[in-house]
This record gives sequence, C-alpha cells and structure tokens, in this order.
Amino acid sequence: MQDVVLELRQRGIRVGVVPTMGALHEGHLSLVRASRECCDRTIVTIFVNPTQFGPGEDFQKYPRTLESDLEAIRGCGADIAFVPSHEEMYPSGFSTYVEPPSVGARWEGECRPGHFRGVATVVLKLFQAIPAHVALFGRKDYQQCRVIQEMVRDLNVPVEVRVCPTVRESDGLAMSSRNRYLDPRDRQRALSLYRCLSTAMEAVAGGQRDGRLVVEAMHRTLRDGNVDRIDYAALVEPETLQPAGHLSRDVVAIVAAFVGTTRLIDNAAIHVPE
Repeated sequence: MQDVVLELRQRGIRVGVVPTMGALHEGHLSLVRASRECCDRTIVTIFVNPTQFGPGEDFQKYPRTLESDLEAIRGCGADIAFVPSHEEMYPSGFSTYVEPPSVGARWEGECRPGHFRGVATVVLKLFQAIPAHVALFGRKDYQQCRVIQEMVRDLNVPVEVRVCPTVRESDGLAMSSRNRYLDPRDRQRALSLYRCLSTAMEAVAGGQRDGRLVVEAMHRTLRDGNVDRIDYAALVEPETLQPAGHLSRDVVAIVAAFVGTTRLIDNAAIHVPE
C-alpha cells in the first residue's frame, strides 16, 4: 500500500484517503465523493479496529458487510480499497499506542475509557500505510475529528485533515452504521438526539445566552423522548471542547445517549449572533 501511494505521489497524483470501519452508508459515500472532488485518486480503508472498543461494547456484533461495502465504493468511483487483516494492523507482540491529545479527555473520553487511544493509534497507522495528501472524516464524530486534527498537528503528520458535513436522514437522524441496530420503535426514539440539538439551536437563536439553561433544556428534550440513558448533552467550545458558560461566540452542541442497547452520538454547530 505504501509503495502504491508513494509511486502515485512521485507522478504528481494527489491522493485522498477515507478511513472507515465498513458497514458503509451515505455518510461514508459522501466522503468518497468529496475526496474525488479534491484528489486524483481515492483510497477507502475498511477495518473494524478492536482497540477502540471497550469491554462489553459491540466489537463482536459490529456490522461487517464487506461485499456490499466494496460494491458501494466502487459505484462512487473509489480507486482502491485497503482491507487489512487484524494481523497486519496488530502483529504479534504489538505494544505501541498513541496517547490521545487533551481534547479527547472529556465526554467520549470519560464515557469510553481507552477509546481515543485506539482511534489515535489506528489512524496514525493508517496514515503511515497510506501517505495520502488529504484524509476525510465525517463531522458526526466531532470529538474524534478534533482528536485526529490535534494528533496530526502535534506529531507533524504530513496530511491535511478535512471534516465534511454530517449526512442525515430526511427526518434529521444522523446516519450511522449503528442505526441498523434500531427496531422501528427505537428508530423513532432515536430522533430525540436531533430534537435535543434543535432545542439548543432554537434557544440560542431566541436570545438565550446562559449555557447552563440551554443544556438543561437539552436534557429535558432527551428525557421527554424516553431515551434509556444520557451519557452527556452539552455546549462546548469548538476548539477545546471545554464546556461553554455564557455564550458570547459560536459553540457546538454535543450529545450521546442510549436508545435501547444502542449508543448514538450527534452534534451541531450553533451560531451565536453578536
């Protein structure tokens, strides 16, 4: 894989990479199309990374749909699929990990200890295997995007990280590989996450500048939607992901909650007018 990409670069060909764990949906395919717009060749990686799953999480049941994934990215015009084995990514005796940056400490970092350590490690390994010009990620995993951006900056990784918009269903639900776990009733309850974000956007647009009151309203919306557990619902600073107090500049609303046994996350940028 390295040889292929280096040979392309030597010929002046611009290379984009879209790292995924498979179970592809329209959100992933939008990244492939975005890569094709800015690069000459697009590589899609498909690897269900075990090191980012914690004990009791859904690594074993995580959907694996390789054949349909390959068909989908072929239809979108991807040029190469990189589908490494576990042994290729984590050879016998593997013991080196990347400590994630401080932006990953809270929220997902607290709810899923070790998650971003696994993410940072596998993404850096993919960037080593595929020395692309551009790497494209979806904004739905906002904190993950910030972790990768900070890692790339801190470790001088020569790749441009582009964050592309979240792709949603017609009713607002953010597309996710885990949505396929939802039965029809849970699918309706899952809309509470988008309503939670909408509540925050509407409150700020209506003039509310007390972040604490907006967050309380976000939690009420989730409870009214009968989600099974709220991991967090917050307003954070876009760069640091620290909680926002008085809202004097743009923020990001973030949410993570369980619907049945399925954990979903979402976020939205919120403009705070002067």
